[in-house]
Order: sequence, then C-alpha cells, then structure tokens
Amino acid sequence: MPFESANSKPLNLLFAILFLQAASYIAVLFDIPVARQILLFTYLTFVPGYLIVKLLKFSFEPLGTLVFSIGFSVAFIMLVGLALNELGFMAGLSQPLSAIPLIVVLNNVILTAALLTYLKNERSEVPRVSFGFVKWIMPLLVPLILSVVGAVFVSVYGDNCLLLLMILAISLVAAFLTLKSKVSSVAYALAVFIIGVSLLFHSSFASKYITTFGSDVSLEHFVFKNTLENGFWSSVSPAYWHTGLGRLNGMLSITVLPTVYSNLLNLDSTWVFKLVFPLIFVFVPLCLYLLWKKSFGVKWAFVSVFFFMATTTFYTELLGLNRQMIAELFFVLLLFVLLDKRMNSLQRIFSFTVFSFGLVASHYGIAEIFLFLIVFALVCLLVFKRQSNNLTVGMVVLFFVIMFVWYIYTSNASVFESLLDFGEHVYRQLGEFFNLESRGETVLRGLGLENPPTIWNAISRFFAYATEFLIVVGFACFLLKRKNISVGSEHFILTSEAMGILLALIIVPGLASTMNMTRFYHVLLFLLAPLCVLGARFLVERILKRKSEMIVSVLLLLVLTPYFLFQSSFVYEIVKADSWSVPLSGYRMDAYKLYFGCGFTDGWSVSSVTWIRNNVDVGRIRIYGDSASYENTLRTYGIIYEGYIYPLSNVTSVSENGIIYLNSLNVLNGKVIAWSYVCNSTELYFLTNMYLVYSNGGSEIYKNVS
Repeated sequence: MPFESANSKPLNLLFAILFLQAASYIAVLFDIPVARQILLFTYLTFVPGYLIVKLLKFSFEPLGTLVFSIGFSVAFIMLVGLALNELGFMAGLSQPLSAIPLIVVLNNVILTAALLTYLKNERSEVPRVSFGFVKWIMPLLVPLILSVVGAVFVSVYGDNCLLLLMILAISLVAAFLTLKSKVSSVAYALAVFIIGVSLLFHSSFASKYITTFGSDVSLEHFVFKNTLENGFWSSVSPAYWHTGLGRLNGMLSITVLPTVYSNLLNLDSTWVFKLVFPLIFVFVPLCLYLLWKKSFGVKWAFVSVFFFMATTTFYTELLGLNRQMIAELFFVLLLFVLLDKRMNSLQRIFSFTVFSFGLVASHYGIAEIFLFLIVFALVCLLVFKRQSNNLTVGMVVLFFVIMFVWYIYTSNASVFESLLDFGEHVYRQLGEFFNLESRGETVLRGLGLENPPTIWNAISRFFAYATEFLIVVGFACFLLKRKNISVGSEHFILTSEAMGILLALIIVPGLASTMNMTRFYHVLLFLLAPLCVLGARFLVERILKRKSEMIVSVLLLLVLTPYFLFQSSFVYEIVKADSWSVPLSGYRMDAYKLYFGCGFTDGWSVSSVTWIRNNVDVGRIRIYGDSASYENTLRTYGIIYEGYIYPLSNVTSVSENGIIYLNSLNVLNGKVIAWSYVCNSTELYFLTNMYLVYSNGGSEIYKNVS
C-alpha cells in the first residue's frame, strides 16, 4: 500500500501543535525568509482544519482528510479574521489584521482546538510513505519541474521550450495512467495534484507581475490592497457609488483571506494571488476526484478530472478570478457534503454551515448557482417523494439566510443590487429571443454556428465538439441506464440540473453574459465532466456489443489528448498560428492583444505607476491613461480608484496640473487604446506642450503646467 496508517497518541498531536506554534512565533518575530513562508502556509492551510476533522470524528480516507482539512482551514482563517476585524477595535487595535494580532489570536484558537482534541482522546492517523508511493512520485514530478523552471525561462529569457515539453509530459502521464490496467488510487490522486499545479504555475509564473487574463483581478487586487494597507476590512465599499467595486469588497476571499496570508507569510500581495491561491485552488480537482471515484471508479474519475483540468478556463481565466478559485473549493466541498452518505447529522450540518458561509463570502455568482441547484433538487425530492437525509428543507433555508444576510448588510447591499441588475438585464434581452447573436459569440462558437478563422481552429473545435457530443450521449446513458450507475438520487438530480442550466444558457438570450459562458461551463463541469466518460463507454458498448475498458480508454485518449493540446495552445504554438497563451506565445503576440486582451504587465509600466503612487496626490490631480492602463496597471499596482483615472485619446483635453501616464504599449509599441478605438501615440500632439517628468525607457509620465 502506498500509505500505511499509524495511530499517534493525542498527547503527541498536542506537542506537535505546540512545537508548530513556537516555530510560527519565531518565524514571524524574526522574519526568517523561506522558512516563514513555507511553515506558515502549511500550518495555516492544514492544521486548523485537521483539528476540526478530528474533533467531529470524520471517518475519511487520507485524501478526504486532506481535502476537508484544507476547506475547514480556509474557512477558519476567514471566520477568525472577520471576528478579529470586528472585535479588534474594542480591544484598542487600530490594525487588527496586522501580523502580531493575527498570529496571537489564530494560535490561541488553534491551541484551544488542540486541547479539546486531547481531552476527547482522539487519535490521529499519521500516513507512512512506502516505496510504492515513492516510485510514482519521482516520474510524476517531471511536469511540475518543467512547469516551474519553464515559466522562469519564459519570464527571463522568452524561451518556451521547457513549457512545451511540460505539456507533452502531462499528455504522456495522462495517457499512461489511462491505459494502464492497475494503478493505485493514491497514484491517480498524486497525478491530479501535479498536473493541476503544473498547469496553474505555467500560466501564473510566466510573469512576475499579475496578468489579468481578461478577468477582474485588477479590481480584486485593489480591494485586497485597500484592506492590507488599512490593516482592517471595512464592510463599507471604498466607493459607495461603484456597485462593482462594492460587491468585490464584500467578498472575504479577496479581502480578509489574502490579507491574513500576506501579513503572516510576509509575502507581497502579487505573490499571494500568483502562488498561494493557485496552491489552494488545486485541491478543487482533487476533491472532484475523491467525489467521482465512488460512483465511477478511480480510473474514470481520473480521466474526468483530466478533462476538467484540460479545459483552458482552469489555468487561464480562473487565475484572474481569485474569489472564484476560493469559492470553487467551498462549492465542491458542499457537493461532497450533499452526496456523501457516511456523515452523521452533526458532521453534515456543521460542514454545510461552514462551507456555505465560505461560499457566500467568496463569490456571489457561484453562491447563486448553488442556491438554484439545492432549491430545485429539494423540490424534485419532495415531488417524487424521495427521502433524503443529505439535503433537507432546513439546509436550504440556512443557506438562503446566510446568503441574504451577508449580501444585504455588506458594502451597502451592492451584491444584492447587482443580482437585481443581472435579472433585469436578462429580462430586457428576452425580446431578442430569435436573434442568435444575443446568446454571445462563445455560445455560437460552442454550437458550431461561427466560422473558424483557420484550419487549426476548425480542428480544435472538432475535438471540443467531440467532448460535447460525449457529454450529451453520456447524459442520455445517465437517464436510460441509471440503475447501472452507482449514484444516489441527489447526484442524479444535480447532474440533470447542470444539464438543464447548460441548455438554458444556450436558449435564454443574455443569460450566458451574466458571468461569461466559459466560466459557466467550467462550473457545470463539476457535475458534467464524468458524462464524457459515460458517453464513451456507452458508444463502445453499443457499437461493439461488448464491454472493453481498453477500447474506451483509447477512444477517450483520442479525443482528450488532442483536446488538451489545442486548449493549452501547444498546437497553435508549434504551427505558429494565432494563440491566446501568454506563457507559450506571448513573445510573438500582437501588442494590443497581449497588453489589452490578455492584461499582461511588465516592469516598465509597474515602475512608473509606482512613481505616481509615491509622488502624486491622486485625489487632487487628474491622471490620464488609456484603457489598457485603466483596466490593468493603474488599478492593480497604482491602487488608484478608477474614478480618478480619466480617458486618454488623441482628442483628450488635459486639465490644468493634469498628468498623462503612458505605459509600455503606448511608448514602445506606439498604440493607445482609446476605449472605442485605437490610435497611434504620435497622434498625441498635446504632449509637445507638456513636460516629461518621468521616464524609464519603456513608460513615461507627462505633466501639464499651463
């Protein structure tokens, strides 16, 4: 066995906790580099949740214990951070979320939990690593090493060869584990973890600055830095008139949580988002593997998770949505709570309550989806008179109350207002029901109603359509042969709902645009990905009139391997076709696409915006920048509220004492993104009447002194 468990006495666990706490105090007080980051991250992200798992006597396998420990720990940090934030002022703390108050309070609460564990005489299972585990981990580490080293090479030298090898290595690992007949569950789990980390890091580490990937990370970083610099979180939005900023400020996942990690790990805010959050997010596919292997077996669970991770949204768009990464951890754990039959009432209600709060305080959109799923599932259970202890009326009411209270009483109810705005938007779009374009280009592309620009895009879409076809066939099999599939009523209803939501996104005009179709599809794959495997098995059985695991494996590899190679842009880079992959193809991308479409940032732009932050009274002097600066560097690294940023174009009239910020796209590439059009930097004739007050060779700042 890869893991052999040995029981340790409760006193040993207590001593271990005391040792870790002493080490954490030393690491924080003396600021020991590297040791502080590794020790505090491991300690905070695992130990609190592990103690909760032991206190509630969960009977999980080691992987289940690990995943639930991570989930409980993240929720624990958010809850304790919130409590300290609200009560700290009563104790005279002006910055309750600074390092010393945090480490003292967190350690005391953790020590209390450890003492309770000791008093309850709970033994802990300590896994022992055998040779069988070691023989798997060594070859599986190859993609991870290639990912980290390759990303550094891309960032420093612009050389993507190692990243291309990494993608090939991941394909080979997935193929080997899919074709091999006998592989341990631990080996599959380890492969999921390493593939997930490799894919996330290859995108995250390709630049030492934040890349938005067209998402909201600039605003997320704005509310995070606002909390970090103040030393406390205010439930009142930094700008009460800005609904979008208000609903982000109401999310503890991007305010309190990263502030705790940044202060205790002494880690720059950029690397909290680029390193810490992806390391937490990678436990989402691990939990999916744990969830799916009960119903579909370890091999097919692994293949399903590989399909989930192979989709480009997982390692691009989600890296620009840190609140959604944390929310998805709670979302998948809530699905586990609803579908697992082994929990007792106390364990289920406690887990459901904690993870519900974590989800609600992490991302409003995912919380809405989950509320819809459980309400409709409960209605179906009641209509068909199916008894369920996993989902009750009380649980649905509890989630609704948590959601309603949090969204009403934080950030001036901006989240609640945005929900109404989204509903009104969809209602207005209903008049365009017969206009296919009202569904959005992503939906049309997914339905095959948009012409591919090149032959390579056509081939890529063929394999994407193949996965969609297998999901549809798998759902038909799911309906027709439910008795042959080991899933409960709750799982059956939730999967059917997910397919219904996917159909609604296609049919209802404007619905997909409320959260982007790519993000919707990514979330729905939490329930739909295994249907791809079921579809392949069903086709093989129908065509060959017999069961053959090897043929099913080959069929899935023939679809998923090319799918992954196209989704990762490996093929596009090899043939030098148009690509959206920043780590693989950023060196040859059009500047407009790289800096504006992908939200790439370089050192020139960051240095100049840092100068503005240190030398300009932002509230009194108007700052002019183009759309790329507005959406990326000025908000992300200047921490400048967008109301203080004025649009720059070739017709801009600069106010007295105003300053103009030119990023590297403007200076080195001569392009200015003037919101609705693009003009050349040479058209900014008014610069000749202004003084150049800052230049670093790639970015410039001009001041109007007229």
